[in-house]
Amino acid sequence: MRAVVQRVLEASVTIDGQKTSEIGHGLLVLVGIKADDTEKDMEYIIHKIMGLRIFEDAEGKMNLSVQDVKGEILIVPNFTLYGNAVKGMRPSFIASGGVKEAEDKFNVFMKKLGEQDFPVRAGVFQADMKVSLINDGPVTILLDSAKLF
Repeated sequence: MRAVVQRVLEASVTIDGQKTSEIGHGLLVLVGIKADDTEKDMEYIIHKIMGLRIFEDAEGKMNLSVQDVKGEILIVPNFTLYGNAVKGMRPSFIASGGVKEAEDKFNVFMKKLGEQDFPVRAGVFQADMKVSLINDGPVTILLDSAKLF
């Protein structure tokens, strides 16, 4: 499982001209699910998202988590995080696996994230989403449950 975590002042998802999800200060997280991801992968990513110390403390040091600053989280499913462009110019998305399986895993991920008793919003799986954000910093962190980076 992969995640691109961005510290934001605000973020939103619009589908067919309608804003479907939005947050204020917090994290926008693009999430990619690989065919062989397990609940262990999900738990790793959730633990990292909730604990990343990327918000500034009183001394201006990145030392606080989204929980510490009472921020919000917006999760956006994004199968292209497993796009492979090593060969040629057109990425392959084979590692992303089947749509139904990925959607089921995304739903499990969201359920597990919801168990954190924390304000979480989400985009819509397989929708044509327009994602808007105001980066804060910018601060962007890449996470991979296989610990490739």
